[in-house]
Amino acid sequence: MRSFFFNSFKNLFLLCINILLIMSLNPFAPIYLLKVSSLKATITLLFILLVKSNLLRLKGGIIGGIVALILLSGIFISSAVAVASLFYAYNLKNKTNDSNEEEIEDKLESINI
Repeated sequence: MRSFFFNSFKNLFLLCINILLIMSLNPFAPIYLLKVSSLKATITLLFILLVKSNLLRLKGGIIGGIVALILLSGIFISSAVAVASLFYAYNLKNKTNDSNEEEIEDKLESINI
């Protein structure tokens, strides 16, 4: 079993041999290698930007959804409070009407001869 350093050195040596072989066959090989490496860098950069924009879009969608849920829950809560206050006012009005009718009946009964 060979060590990690030996395998790394072997791979690097083979890469250098391939580059020298390519350069001997094509004198424009360094330019070609620069083109390929710059294309790899450009593709990597564009991929990072694409992932970033997708994550930003996802984050914006989640934040927008949370804000929409908060707004809807606020509307439902305020509507429930308004309905409850109307119901409470209606009950108070009925109680005062009932108490006024009882007082009137009491006064009429107290006048009996």
